[in-house]
Amino acid sequence: MAYLYETHLHTSQASVCANSRGRDYVKRYKDLGFSGIIVTDHFYRGNCAISRTLPWDKWVHQFCKGYEDALEEGARQGIDVFFGWEETFNGDDYLVYGLDKEWLLQHPEVRTWTRKQQFDTVKENGGCVIQAHPFRHRHYIRCIHLSAGCVDGIEAANAGNEDKSNDVLAWLYANRLKLPVIAGTDTHSVTEVVDGKVMGVYLNNKINNIKDFVDAVLSDTLGPVKIPTGRCDVKGNENIMVSVDIRDKKDRSTGRDLWDFLGI
Repeated sequence: MAYLYETHLHTSQASVCANSRGRDYVKRYKDLGFSGIIVTDHFYRGNCAISRTLPWDKWVHQFCKGYEDALEEGARQGIDVFFGWEETFNGDDYLVYGLDKEWLLQHPEVRTWTRKQQFDTVKENGGCVIQAHPFRHRHYIRCIHLSAGCVDGIEAANAGNEDKSNDVLAWLYANRLKLPVIAGTDTHSVTEVVDGKVMGVYLNNKINNIKDFVDAVLSDTLGPVKIPTGRCDVKGNENIMVSVDIRDKKDRSTGRDLWDFLGI
């Protein structure tokens, strides 16, 4: 039996761009056959709804409300709910899994992390970092930053990508790095939780906590991803309209050409 999980979801309690509360998602996902969801609200430097003028402890408590709301409803509905977040640097976003509310309360320095500090510290504390929608191009993204040396995996398919070539390139990029891939709906509203749109990842074993998901990523034992047929198939017309910055294990720009790097 395979178990299906949503890996990328936002709530209105903590993400400015979301329209639905944590609890509102639970039954929708259960009805579509999901075993669980991971709430990944926009974190401190991203599109977060929590005032940065708050003391750190109050900020963390507020930030976790969407997850806790979903968790409570999940217990009633019989679907698992797990905690993560999505942090932003210079237009590039990262899904962080494996650290919890108590850890955040004790580590206010998370607000000033570099990409490398994020990767090193999350790994040291038993978590993992996955670059979200690495080839997404929006009006606010002037350059695509690929953190090739400071991630454990790649979100190779994201339902929020209007240009499907973004997912094709992400898939090729993950293969080039030989890293695990996940897929996520990047849900911001219950209206997006419909068959044919939702994405996720299958696991052969039910996960009991977020550490089980982290272990599956780090051991590269995730199952297949749930994506529309052909979503990541190479068409041959994939293109990028902005510059691409490929970074190394010390989070330094390498100056490498993307197409040369990908071997295409």
